[in-house]
Amino acid sequence: MNILKSLFSSPPAPLSYMKLGPDGSKDNPLMIQFFTWDSQATETSWWKHFENKIPTLAEMGFTQVWLPPPNKAAHPEGRGYDAYDLWDLGEFDQKGSIATRWGSKEEFLSACRVAKEHQVDIIIDAVLNHKLGADRVEEVKVIPVDPQNRLKALGPRQEIEGWTVFDFPGRGNKYSSMRWNQEYFTGLDWDQKTQTKGVFKIVGKGHKGWSKNVDKELGNYDYLLGVDIDHRHPEVQRDFFSWGSWIIETTGAVGFRLDAIKHIDRGFTLRFLQSTRKSTNSRMFSVAEYWSGNINSVLPYTRAFKGETAFFDVPLHMNFHHASQHYSRYDLRTLMDNSLVKIKPGHAVTFVDNHEYVEGQSLESWVGDHFKIQAYAVILLRGTGYPCVFYGDLYPNTECFNENIARNLELLVKARKLYAYGGTQDYPSTKNCIGFVRMGDSTHSGCAVILSNREDDYVHSIRMNVGRSHADSIFQSYLTTDGRVEIDAEGWGEFTCFAGSAQVWVKLES
Repeated sequence: MNILKSLFSSPPAPLSYMKLGPDGSKDNPLMIQFFTWDSQATETSWWKHFENKIPTLAEMGFTQVWLPPPNKAAHPEGRGYDAYDLWDLGEFDQKGSIATRWGSKEEFLSACRVAKEHQVDIIIDAVLNHKLGADRVEEVKVIPVDPQNRLKALGPRQEIEGWTVFDFPGRGNKYSSMRWNQEYFTGLDWDQKTQTKGVFKIVGKGHKGWSKNVDKELGNYDYLLGVDIDHRHPEVQRDFFSWGSWIIETTGAVGFRLDAIKHIDRGFTLRFLQSTRKSTNSRMFSVAEYWSGNINSVLPYTRAFKGETAFFDVPLHMNFHHASQHYSRYDLRTLMDNSLVKIKPGHAVTFVDNHEYVEGQSLESWVGDHFKIQAYAVILLRGTGYPCVFYGDLYPNTECFNENIARNLELLVKARKLYAYGGTQDYPSTKNCIGFVRMGDSTHSGCAVILSNREDDYVHSIRMNVGRSHADSIFQSYLTTDGRVEIDAEGWGEFTCFAGSAQVWVKLES
């Protein structure tokens, strides 16, 4: 009977067993992405800047920090997504510098130690899809394919010069003795001989073509950029599995953010997570970036990974984006529709924006400033999903900082820590105004929240019940200072919100 049960039972939801915050803590967990695309500290390294902010982050209630890729990039200013050497954390003289854009290995590990002292967990951004910045070219047999249909050949087999040899001269054999060449790749985008850009599928002895276990966009989306890694190769798997355990043990990190998984063989990614979790911590955290606003594309991936990773809720982010584009024409009652957090809340890491969605970036779908606080109120104060705050919305930066948003976001983060507990009761009042109540628990009084996308001077009002435990009490506005609501003997109150804004109401303690 137990065997049959194990065969047909679903794996546990990732957020139900992965480590999200300090052991034994009853406070809400919270993640922050601690960088923007152009982040660069002045007068210090980014790692040192992060270390200096850790005490404040912990006090605010942040329990996990997603940091930028710590590996050596293809050039000194590279963010790490142009991955050259995963084993070099800013330790070796390679690609024009010892330190990475973010700082030295010593600074990175120092920040990791300080974070651990403050019970803030580190999340490693794992860039496993591709490599850039090769040390040498070699002759490579390829077939050029259509960039819009990777299954369609554009010409016969030919020989090109590809940047596919990685010698790692600065690191030598320390940590790993693997040297990369064309044997370990499936494709590339540059022929050095003819100075031609394209998408070239590597063919010849030992090559299996594109992986079939990837997204079907563009016919086959194995190839993304740079030189594409063949994750089916045993030596590639051996090196990555070893790196997974090593990076967790070296840094004390809690787990990974997996970059670009729609382009990586699903079987490999699943085994990478299982192997690393087995060798490090059964509660290892993982969240995957599968960029699609279509929930029907995301759900098969959640099933394929058998509870081994959570996913960023891109469909919800796209709802926020569309809501900000359409202003009062958008029906707020549909805001959660077709989102991962609504359909599979135990798999959903919710967010408003990140480094890839900023205006001008490749996946641009920025949430407008006029709707950003409403969106953050949804992810921070509702009872489902695991929210991630974007550095660019909270801290001064040159890309997207808005002082008013930062001030209100800080208040919402505080409200999450102090009030947002218990069950969630929805009040979908009208097209342009919705509300919800967190009912509280034995140690937290809960809160009432209203969102509006109306574009005039209207003041909304929704009658909501905060529970009989709050009978005959007073609730006060939290994002402004002067609002008061009287709660009747049955727990009902008339809560208000200005048009085009959000308001949070909390119990006025006597």
